[in-house]
This record gives sequence, structure tokens and C-alpha cells, in this order.
Amino acid sequence: MTHCKGLRRRTRSMFSQPFRYKGAIRIKNYLTVFKVGDYVDIKVDASQHKGMPFKFYHGRTGRVFNVNKRALGVAVNKLVNGRIIEKRIHIRTEHVRKSKCREDFLTRVKKNDNLKREAKAKGEIIDLRRKAVQPKEAEVIKPEAIIYQNSKLFKELF
Repeated sequence: MTHCKGLRRRTRSMFSQPFRYKGAIRIKNYLTVFKVGDYVDIKVDASQHKGMPFKFYHGRTGRVFNVNKRALGVAVNKLVNGRIIEKRIHIRTEHVRKSKCREDFLTRVKKNDNLKREAKAKGEIIDLRRKAVQPKEAEVIKPEAIIYQNSKLFKELF
């Protein structure tokens, strides 16, 4: 057999649906509202052939730059010969999920804003920068009783 070079080559497990998820497309995929600037995760639904992106984009996160009736324009970064190129592709909404990549960042921003507001009311200066985990401080351990364990003398077997 020759080496096959089709458009969907080597996607048998990549595009397959998980256990108990096969069948009709979920209505959630059609009711989700996408706006320009949203971050989305590309996850190909193999049961919908129209508007399917190439397999490279499966699992990638991009930013919506265009919203159409049934599809989204998504800008995705791609590494090509050592440089990163922004690729702009149009994908149907069945192959896209809203990304949770910015949730931690947005919650941190809200928390920091609240801390700034409280510090300003008290008249304090607060440092909100993230800090790397530092090594533990040194400490001396004093045991109550020191027990020495002596090894048994070596005996030859012959």
C-alpha cells in the first residue's frame, strides 16, 4: 500500500466523538452567541462535513475576527519555518467552542481591582504583582531524644 495523502489523513482518532456523544449535533452548538474578539477553541465535529477546518487547526485556540450567518472567521497562529504567521480561516459554528483560556486572567483582574479600591480607601500602597514561589526558610530541628542505630557486625558465611 502506498502512503495516502488525503485531506483527512490520520484523523481516525482525532475526529472521533467520545463515548456516548455520537449521533445528532447538540443544540448548544447552534445557540451559542459569538462576538468579534472572543477566544474560541477549534474542535472538529466529524458529523458535520461543511465548514470543517483542516486537521492542523483541531485543538487550537484562536480569536474571532468575523461573524457570519453560519460561520466564524477565526485568526489562529501557525509556526511556519521558524516564524509565527496569523492564519485567518472561516469555520462553521459546529466546529467551535468558547474558550476558557482567559477565565483565570479575568478573575485575577477583578480581584486586583477590588484590592486596589480597598487600598486606595485606606491610603495604602499595595503590590499586586505575581511572585514566583520562593524556597522555604531554613530552620533547626531539635529532637527530644537522639537514637543511634548501630549496624550489626559483618559475618562471613564460609
